[in-house]
Amino acid sequence: MIRTRVGYAGGTKKNPTYRDMGDQTECFQVDFDPAVIAFEDLVQIFWKAHNPCGGGGSRQYMSILFYGDDGQQKIAEDTKAAVEQETGSRVRTALLPLGTFTLAEDYHQKYRLRHEKALMAEFRAIYPNDADFVNSTAAARVNAWLSGEGTKEQMEEEIGRLGLSAAAVKALRASVQHLPSRSR
Repeated sequence: MIRTRVGYAGGTKKNPTYRDMGDQTECFQVDFDPAVIAFEDLVQIFWKAHNPCGGGGSRQYMSILFYGDDGQQKIAEDTKAAVEQETGSRVRTALLPLGTFTLAEDYHQKYRLRHEKALMAEFRAIYPNDADFVNSTAAARVNAWLSGEGTKEQMEEEIGRLGLSAAAVKALRASVQHLPSRSR
């Protein structure tokens, strides 16, 4: 995973915002290096990370998997069929081509990280420009750990490459005591 960003997609409303998103859906974008992880592997993680057979809900919060090309569409369709076969239930997650992805407002980006004052101060020093902060792989990783994703071992393996001070590393370790100690 190179970066993650939250935003709006799947509809026709131009320039959606949280207060006026029209027919768009809240979603997140994952930029990845296919030499490191395949799209199909990301899709498998996606299916396991939520209940794809769960009830509907509003357009704003619906479950959607966007694909970027014919190859990704086939993977999405094949894995959806496999989930239906495995669960014996109809998958309600929509599969749609990615049209326009509009970034959500700044306060939605790296939401968990923004609520950690000491860490945010450190990231603001490294990335004074908000676009650079939002696009930062380091910020995406820290936000994920703060949200309970990954393992302590993964964090310890990567923490030295984030450019954080010793005080920020200590604050991060203190904030992620809930991370599991084994691979997921």
